[in-house]
Amino acid sequence: MSELLKNIIRFAGFILIQVFILNKIPPLHGFISPYLYFLYILWLPFSMSRISLVFAGFLFGLSLDYFTKTPGLHAASCSLIAYLRPFLINVLVTHEGMGFNYTEPAPSSMGWTPYIVYILVLSFIHNAYLVFLEWLQFGNFWYFLGKVFSTTGISFLLIMITETLFYRKQKFRTNT
Repeated sequence: MSELLKNIIRFAGFILIQVFILNKIPPLHGFISPYLYFLYILWLPFSMSRISLVFAGFLFGLSLDYFTKTPGLHAASCSLIAYLRPFLINVLVTHEGMGFNYTEPAPSSMGWTPYIVYILVLSFIHNAYLVFLEWLQFGNFWYFLGKVFSTTGISFLLIMITETLFYRKQKFRTNT
């Protein structure tokens, strides 16, 4: 299956799962909201340029905003993590390391520890920015931090379950 077709299927799948399953779950105590959709951006190939990543992130977030009737909240959050993703990958995976010999980020290509750090950092940034944009103020700072950390924890748990259930076989790039 070509990379483009695989990413189009992922695009539609993550939107549908988020809109029709995860958004139907009421927030636990008005506090925890499960988000899995941004995993699409984290799974995009290493070879995408930063401009392509930000455009794909914006388009993906805008598609989710259309279904959830939110005015650009998800588009802004997805664009931010798409912009920061290459910086974080360059910090976590050296060019001489095995990560850049594969096509996309995964535990098998990056190793479990860098992959978990990658997921946690970008999940935290995504959720912090999304919650901040929802409120447009910090208000009660401890409530804000609690909501961000709890939502990040649930998102991390969902991502790890997804990684376990849907193992992605990595292709080794040749002629690198």
